[in-house]
Amino acid sequence: MNRLFIVGLMTILSSSLWAQKATVAYKTAINTTLNDWHKAAAEANFQGYFDLMSEDAVFIGTDAHENWQKEAFMAYAKPHFDKGKAWSFTAVERNIYSNASQDIVWFDELLDTQMKLCRGSGVLKKIDGEWKIAHYVLSLVIPNENVSEVVKLKQEKDDAVIKKLGAQ
Repeated sequence: MNRLFIVGLMTILSSSLWAQKATVAYKTAINTTLNDWHKAAAEANFQGYFDLMSEDAVFIGTDAHENWQKEAFMAYAKPHFDKGKAWSFTAVERNIYSNASQDIVWFDELLDTQMKLCRGSGVLKKIDGEWKIAHYVLSLVIPNENVSEVVKLKQEKDDAVIKKLGAQ
């Protein structure tokens, strides 16, 4: 009876340790994918950057008009990469979450960029055993005490976008 209890306990403990290792392993893979993606942009590695995105990827930038499917984003980004340096983002904080089967993850990250602090968030999915970025949103970080000033700066352009999109 004691042997059966010990074997059962060992099975539970080893399963728990395996689950923890799996969690660490997938988070490590996600961090590697995202860090490699940011590094590819900083090194102007066009192919490396876009290979880490799924074929149906969407990139949403900081401007109201920047909502790109992968092909359109590639066309926009190519001249930047051709200059030898696209953009340089370094994660200073990142949170990663997943579904139960760990084949879809979502994340948010605080970034040190040429625009100072930004926030990135997105979704990755596992495709043929590899993590691919399927959706990415880049946002400027604005301290709450400066929001009124920023709203005044962008009000005219925002009103024009709202008017145009509201007419559709």
